Amino acid sequence: MVLKGACLTSNSIPPSHLGGHAGAAAGAVLLLAKPRGFCAGVVRAVQVVELALEAHGEPVYVLHEIIHNQRVLADLRERGAIFVEQLDEVPAQACVIFSAHGVARSVERAARQRGLQVIDATCPLVAKVHLEVMRHARAGRDLVMVGHAGHPEVVGTLGRFDTSRGGSTHLVETLADVHALKVRDPLSVAVVTQTTLSVEDTRRVLAALRARFPAIVEPRRDDICYATQSRQNGVRNLLPRAELILVVGARNSSNANRLREVAQSGGCDAHLVQDADEIEPRWLRAGIVIGITAGASTPDVLIDEVIERLKGWGAGAVTEMEGEDETVSFRLPVSLLRSTALRETRKTTDEEHQPL
Repeated sequence: MVLKGACLTSNSIPPSHLGGHAGAAAGAVLLLAKPRGFCAGVVRAVQVVELALEAHGEPVYVLHEIIHNQRVLADLRERGAIFVEQLDEVPAQACVIFSAHGVARSVERAARQRGLQVIDATCPLVAKVHLEVMRHARAGRDLVMVGHAGHPEVVGTLGRFDTSRGGSTHLVETLADVHALKVRDPLSVAVVTQTTLSVEDTRRVLAALRARFPAIVEPRRDDICYATQSRQNGVRNLLPRAELILVVGARNSSNANRLREVAQSGGCDAHLVQDADEIEPRWLRAGIVIGITAGASTPDVLIDEVIERLKGWGAGAVTEMEGEDETVSFRLPVSLLRSTALRETRKTTDEEHQPL
């Protein structure tokens, strides 16, 4: 499975990767943030693609990147997944998976009209926000979403809002956006947030919205997901000791970028690296204390490679920090489990009827 065994790293580092930097991190101390890497929603999304390939055979089409990590995507492509940006790139009657970021209602309707076999890998925590959006639309409220323009989760979430009851949607990212916001009725406004935002930045924006619209309807529970919050807390735990923090994650990963920002806002030198090859020796020095964390879409193998590269350059002890234990897991789609069970039943039946 891609979750544990994709692109396995070796226990030694090829000499070509050491270059002239073998002592760049001599005696460095490595601190591992806890938690780090894959969250339950990402685990579920990747498992959905793997099981779909088993149940339906290749190719299986995925609308948008299932998660934001190129190593994982490359592994899934090798297995037969095809990632597309538009639904019309998927052949009629084919199997298509909606990514963990979710999709708009119009995309669901278009898929049904084309007779596609749809498997929805939307993170359950994103799906919760979708339900909130639909509830506010039915109530005729204007909806304010705190999020990043163009992010797939934001596009999908705003696309769940039905304007037929008179409400409309507004996207804000900054305090300036809040001050410039104009709504139809200040007494009929609700707010939701993207699930992967900076906790502190979002609190400031929400406070500004409350000040402008005292009657605003907020989520019953924080929309920012547990994994985003716990990983940001893990970075804060590194700050008292770390002189440099490396965040392992994709450049287009919202939650990985927020981890870098949290570290920098805490006064620490911090860099986002997609893999070990992006570590710059000029960031290092003998005896430096390096904190390491990873976004929720980053597999363990990439974290391990970063650690091994730093060890190859002379780093010493590796210590995992105190942090939150994550026990959350999400059920797989029932339709996918049924398809997989049916395939296994047929396989067993075929084997039993093989001539001796």
